[in-house]
Amino acid sequence: MTTLIKTAALSVAALSFAACTTTQNVERDAVRGAAAGAAVGAGIGAISGDVKVGEGAAAGAVVGGIIGAMQGSKKDKELQGGTVAAPNLDKSTRYFDDNTRRYYYFEKGTNRTFYENGERRS
Repeated sequence: MTTLIKTAALSVAALSFAACTTTQNVERDAVRGAAAGAAVGAGIGAISGDVKVGEGAAAGAVVGGIIGAMQGSKKDKELQGGTVAAPNLDKSTRYFDDNTRRYYYFEKGTNRTFYENGERRS
């Protein structure tokens, strides 16, 4: 039981440190997922009796870290105008690309350019 308390305390400490960092969402969410997974894994290990608490915490931390990193990656793509979120185009000025014979716009706040249909211009 004391191992479970120690693992839970360590998970809460890691979570609180992760909340104070200025890293991107992938790193932050991976740490949060690992901490939550470790707590859940330790709890399952303590309840089941078939798995040691430490082994359950380690397995939970790995699975939770992977899931958290995937969620953080999705958030970063949304914030950076990746494939998940549509670009925020400045349509006040339209430019013409002589090579492709298509019109394009600049994304607000960046130097990236996109065609009228939202496709990224390379």
